[in-house]
Amino acid sequence: MTPSKILFYLSILFVVGIFFESLIKIPQVTLWIFLFLGVALIVFSLFAFSQISIRFVDLHFVLILGFCIMLFVLGVLRMQISEFNVANNELSKLNDSSEKITLSGTIIAEPDIRESSQKLKVRVRSNVTGNVTGNVTPNVTVGTVLITTNRYPEYSYLDNVSITGKLETPAEFDDFNYKNYLMKDGIYSVINFPKIELVSKKHNYNVFSYLYEKILFSKQKLRESIRNNFSPPQSYILEGTILGDKKAIPQDFKNKMSVTGLSHIIAVSGMHVVILSSIIMFLLIGLGLRRDQAFYIAVIFICFYIILAGLPPSGIRAGIMGTVYLFAQKIGRQSVSSRIIVLACGLMLLFNPLLLFYDVGFQLSFLAVLGIIYFEPLIRKFFKFLVKFFYTKVAGGNLKTYLPAIREKNESLFSMLSVTIAAQIFTLPIIVFNFGNISWVSPITNILILPAVSFLMLFGFLSSTIGIFSRALGWVSSIPCHVLLNYFIWVVDLFSKSWMHKTIENVSWIWLVVSYFTIGFATRFLYSSRLNKFF
Repeated sequence: MTPSKILFYLSILFVVGIFFESLIKIPQVTLWIFLFLGVALIVFSLFAFSQISIRFVDLHFVLILGFCIMLFVLGVLRMQISEFNVANNELSKLNDSSEKITLSGTIIAEPDIRESSQKLKVRVRSNVTGNVTGNVTPNVTVGTVLITTNRYPEYSYLDNVSITGKLETPAEFDDFNYKNYLMKDGIYSVINFPKIELVSKKHNYNVFSYLYEKILFSKQKLRESIRNNFSPPQSYILEGTILGDKKAIPQDFKNKMSVTGLSHIIAVSGMHVVILSSIIMFLLIGLGLRRDQAFYIAVIFICFYIILAGLPPSGIRAGIMGTVYLFAQKIGRQSVSSRIIVLACGLMLLFNPLLLFYDVGFQLSFLAVLGIIYFEPLIRKFFKFLVKFFYTKVAGGNLKTYLPAIREKNESLFSMLSVTIAAQIFTLPIIVFNFGNISWVSPITNILILPAVSFLMLFGFLSSTIGIFSRALGWVSSIPCHVLLNYFIWVVDLFSKSWMHKTIENVSWIWLVVSYFTIGFATRFLYSSRLNKFF
């Protein structure tokens, strides 16, 4: 067994440990039994390696099995530690009290500006209950709280503020668990419309804070340039596409994007980064660059895009998945690619195991990459087979000229279509389970829109950057974007009719099990059957 395959199995067992602990809460006694069994197998195999008399036992297998059991135990323990930290958070213990509390802390992220309000993520360093100072050391972080306040006055990243209000536990709605959504980001408390006092600017300023502040400043300038040259909803789409900012988009337009299967276009998600990076790779290769050269340029693009989006946690995870996918393309080995994906998943869960169940974006990122790695080659072969059939049988073309023709004219188109369909097949069950929405036209709308996305980003960056320095030149350079954005809106309006999607309520988890079992079985069957060779 190769080292990469061993690492793959170890990563799988670590993820499985987190999965089972999240579902059934494994008792400590059972955990000790597994721990003892794993240690015993490791010690036995190491001791038996030097004993010639032991035969008919694959000691390497026993050793790997012992380490797999240990990684399963570590996954369970990692999840238990995370659950312990959530249950014993100092700040959350003060939730839902009738008494107002004064908190002192620093705004640690770009303010989330809405139409009539703003949300501030504040890292709390000290607390005061009423007029009595608490026992927390002033410069020690005790937690993070999400503040909802009025649209004005405006606050900035790294502002040091004092907040007086009532801590509350995030709400749990019938169709959305806001508590779990915030919990995965380490937020267990919220305060709605408290009294806020600005204490100082740029608290704990350092080189990293300076760079991040400059990035946010550049992002704000780009946003202002976009709003000067584009009117809604064009401005909303462009902000979402090049800045990853969809907070200002009206809910009715979000609903249209959802029913047409285009929400990922205006969000920093794994599917978004993976599909865009795939298009970039094929465009660069089409320009004559080697695959290894295109790989480095595409990775640089992903890093720049995520930094410009403000380094959101979802964007960072999407960037990791996108980079892993590009690396998988670079090495050109599917088996190794999937192992790298699972390793990346295990490392992300090592830092935050709550992502596995509570972050839909993480699930979509992981599944989209797996779909592209495993299912995309099959779909691409099928498209080539169809073109070959019509080229030779229907159109009467010469078989000798088929291969050069298809390579020159259709390779990029096949890749773009197959990447889109493969990602959507693997993510559809999760989307239906979480949102209860099936779009019958999603493959069509993505095929119509995705070719324009790379050009929209190119001309969007160009026009918004020029618009920072000259509003007139920015408007002139924005003309191609206006054409693309009007086309985008036309597609959304055309395919957002009520009969083009289906809403399903109370989707059972059995749907997920059956769906992914079917997808996995179909993928394995197609690879192992004669159909794969036939296509």
